[in-house]
Amino acid sequence: MASLPHSKTVTYEEWLRMPEVRDEEVVNGEIRIMPSPLLPHARIIQRLNNQISRQVDPREVEIFTSTFDLIISRQPLTARVPDLAVCKVGTIVERDGRMHSAPQLIVEVRSPSNTGRERAEKLADYARLGVPEVWAFSPQDRTVEVLYLEDGRYRRQALLTDGVLRPKHFPNVEVQISEIWP
Repeated sequence: MASLPHSKTVTYEEWLRMPEVRDEEVVNGEIRIMPSPLLPHARIIQRLNNQISRQVDPREVEIFTSTFDLIISRQPLTARVPDLAVCKVGTIVERDGRMHSAPQLIVEVRSPSNTGRERAEKLADYARLGVPEVWAFSPQDRTVEVLYLEDGRYRRQALLTDGVLRPKHFPNVEVQISEIWP
């Protein structure tokens, strides 16, 4: 991720007045430009979205892909862009066109350019917001790491290469891992 050449950080209010920019996150007030996902990354998200959306009632569950801002904190401003988020409709808090509440499930697809530090920062932000479950797909290894939030930290529940994923807050949803890989 590259940072913009600003000598200062931005506040939430300043950020709201800026033009919309795709593929950026803000971490502790620092705007970070993210490279666009590669096609295998996009295919994984699309296939997950397709599988999950067929199994939920859209009046009760909304699925968002990486075109929205998830506000972790306003001071200092931290806004993440998850690859995919699944939310119970009644739990969504929207302000200023952005999400200010924890999705029940976040999916991240790792890219070769992601560093361990970036991954740890992002997971810490999701934990701070209270996201109860994260799935981390690694296309290079063809694995899915299932993480549950316990005592403010993520604990690995499983590392899978095949089988079925069942999100704990959506018990009627089953995702066939073999159908996700490009």
